[in-house]
Order: sequence, then structure tokens, then C-alpha cells
Amino acid sequence: MIQPEISRREALKQATCAGALTLAAYATVSADTVVSNRIREENARPGTHDWLLTRTRINPATKYRCPLIEGYCSHASAQAGETVRFFVSTNPPSSFTLDLCRLGYYGGNGGRLVRRLGPFPGRTQSDPEIGPKRLRDCRWEPCAELAIPMDWVSGVYVGKLTAERDGVQSYLIFIVRDNRRADFLFQCSDTTWQAYNRWPSQFSLYDNGKHNWYWGGGVQVSFNRPYGKYCQILDAPLSTGSGEFFLWEFPLAFWMESVGFDVTYISNLDTHRDGPGLQRGKGFLSVGHDEYWSIEMFHNVQAAVRAGVNAAFFSGNAVCGRILLDERVRAFERVGVFGPPGGTIEFENMKTLAHERPYANELIGAHSTGPVTGGADWICTRPDHWIFAGTGMKTGDRIAGLVGWEWHGDPAPIPGLEIVASGVTQSAPDKLNGGRYTATIYPGPKGNFVFNAATCWWADGLSEPPGYVRPHVYTRPHGPDARVQRITRNVLERMHVT
Repeated sequence: MIQPEISRREALKQATCAGALTLAAYATVSADTVVSNRIREENARPGTHDWLLTRTRINPATKYRCPLIEGYCSHASAQAGETVRFFVSTNPPSSFTLDLCRLGYYGGNGGRLVRRLGPFPGRTQSDPEIGPKRLRDCRWEPCAELAIPMDWVSGVYVGKLTAERDGVQSYLIFIVRDNRRADFLFQCSDTTWQAYNRWPSQFSLYDNGKHNWYWGGGVQVSFNRPYGKYCQILDAPLSTGSGEFFLWEFPLAFWMESVGFDVTYISNLDTHRDGPGLQRGKGFLSVGHDEYWSIEMFHNVQAAVRAGVNAAFFSGNAVCGRILLDERVRAFERVGVFGPPGGTIEFENMKTLAHERPYANELIGAHSTGPVTGGADWICTRPDHWIFAGTGMKTGDRIAGLVGWEWHGDPAPIPGLEIVASGVTQSAPDKLNGGRYTATIYPGPKGNFVFNAATCWWADGLSEPPGYVRPHVYTRPHGPDARVQRITRNVLERMHVT
């Protein structure tokens, strides 16, 4: 039995306020801000709401998949000239179409149709066998392939799959990257998307066949499979197939492109493979829920900071789980923790993993620490710091509910490190859970800096793109806030000139 479809009205409930964001976003940028013609010109092109899913169905037997139509890509990211293959299954068999859209601002519409493919005949492709370490590695036949056109601007692209038999839809997702010098490298947290992906039923990094929430090793997950419905915090069937991008990252991308910041996009896997490529940017951005890193990612970002690149962790729980990648099957497994023994106190299984240096706070400034989860107001502690310029904030002023659902604390003893916001965390209103978050900033060796916002929900304070669903657990963020926009602008503009 299939769950009822989701209404289009719900999908568009945020769209009416998107136009108003334009004025607010531009109002926060000074006249001398240097913006990219590339991003401005791209966002001047006609946008559409038609990238949004309007009819989704989740099979309750699996809880997470939409077998009527689902798919994945051969690449997490690709650059112009590279060929991306698309793998799609329809059960029951149905012809289908594939609309490729770039996500951005586009006058508040949030996306632009860049290519329509199909219709294709459609077929039911076999579920993969359960391999060693519970790996589900699909070996489907591709329905189509596309050489990325030379004029496609770097960004996050979704393919909206529509089954013609009954109109059910889902996404597939990939990143188009480039090699140009840019002000900001926006790293998408796709290893974390995949870690929590339970497709086809309970086959995430968090299931060892005995426990649905498992934090040990010995489990592999592959990019060679569709993304199922998001499995945590909130019910978001309209994002099925897109990982976690819409939930935690899109509000920052939407806001940055509305302002016209010079931004280019990369995958976690690009950070893993191409350390020197990080040095083409003035600022490296970790966004949303950026939990899973390889040791190569850590060393590559650390080397970029040492070379003078700025970094901003607009994220929480970042650089927590250490992973080992197996490029042969586009898979990875959890092998360690970027933190000290006992630092993640409520996750018993994590004691089986190696806790060894480097620790995440040695890069970020702070990191995940017990009790890891919780919520709080984001409370100013250093109003005289330049990040607060123009906000009017004073010591003790709060941005309600902005900290959650995972955060950073335990600041590292880095020379010059400053705590710019701090407070205690709660597991429910007025129920403290013993945690303390610390937002930090510290100087790099060449006049650069590393900023840590210390929350997964920072981007909620920037914008509400069409289709966005606000989270609510432990606490609830309150949406776009002029102070969050100004702090973010201050950080990005300082990156631009250093």
C-alpha cells in the first residue's frame, strides 16, 4: 500500500514570501561589494517553480523509498565536458521524463529548467543483493547520458523524474563544478547525505542489521543507489531523491545567489580528491549537517587554511565521523571519530571506533561533544567583534532557536581563538541537557580566519526557499533574521578582501 500524495499547495507554501527576500537580501550588502557577473547573469535567467515535486508516494513497507520511480547518477559531481549517466527504475514499468534543473535564486523561484530528457520507456531494475558490510550497490542499466554543456554554471542540479503512468515524481541530484578561481567554494555535505540514506529500507551507515541507530564500524554505503526519503528530524517526502540539500543547505545557496556572491559548488568527494583545488577560492564553506569526512578531506582543508584560504563552518556536527572511501564501488564506511575518547558521551557504539588526532576542533575551532544533540538560542558574547558590525547586538542578546539539532563545543586552545557566541543546550523547552555550544573564530597564518557558527541550522536564519520545511526538535529556529544575514555578510565580505 502506498501513502497518499503530497499536495502542490504544501510544496509552494513558502514561495509567496520568496520575492520579499530579494529586497531584504540586497539591503544587507554594501554598495562596494564585488559580485560575480556569472552568478548575477545566471540568476537573471527565467526561473520556474516546476522543479518542485508535486506528487510523491512512499512505500510504507520500506518507509523510505518510492519504487514507482527512483534514480541516481554516475557522478556526485561533474564538470563541463564530462558525461553523467542516469539510472532509473519504475515499478510497475512506466514511461517517464527527466527534467534537469539548476537550483539557485532566479527571482525567488529557486530553480531553472536547463534540459528536458525523454520520454523514456522505463523498466523495473533489480534491487542489489546485500553485499559484505551490508553494502547495497546498484548495477542498473542507464536510461540516458549527458555530456555537461560548457555553458552550465557550477551549481546543484536536480533531475525531476516523472512517471507518466500515474504522475508520481522523485529526484536525482548531482553537482556541476568548475575549475575557476572564485570567492567562495560551497561544499555540499553529500557524504553525510549518503550516510543517512536508508534506501531501500534500513541500509544506512546507521544500521548493522541489529540496530536501526548504530554508531560503530563495519557498515558500508554506496553512492550507486537512489536517495530515499529523509529519515531524521522531520518528514520531508517532497525532497525524496535529493539527499539532505534542501533541508539544511539550500537556504544558504538561495541567499548567496540572491545577493550575487561569487560562489562555486563542490562535493565532499571533491574536497577528498583535490586538495590543491581548494586554494582557488578565497573562502571555503562547510554548510548544514557536514558530519562525515575522510582524513584526506581534513588534511586538504587544513592545508588550504595554512595557505591563506579562509574557512567558515556554517554547520553543526561537522567533521565528526571519520570515513574510509572505496572508489571501486563509490562507497565508504565509518572507521573513526575526529574527537577525543569520551567526547561523544551518549553514543555507546562510538567507543568501538578510533578516537585519535587530528581532532575536529583543531580545524574548526570547536567540535561535536557530549551530549552532541540539543537546541538553544544563539547568544552574543563578543558584541565588539567585527562579525557583529551593523547588527546592533549586545552581550546576552539572543537569536531564538538558531542552535540545533547538533552543535559544536569544546573549543580548542588555538592562539587567538575567540568565543563569539555561547550558551547551554536543552533537550526540550526549559530542560537543560548538560551541553554548551561555542561559536568561535580564530586567525589563520596569513591574515585569514576560520569562523564556526556551531549549529546545523545557521542557514535557516538566511532565507526560506520554495518548498523549504522548517525543522523543530529540541528547539525551533525562527527563519530569516536580519542579524544572521548581517553576520554572514560580514564574514563573507571579510573573506573577499583577505
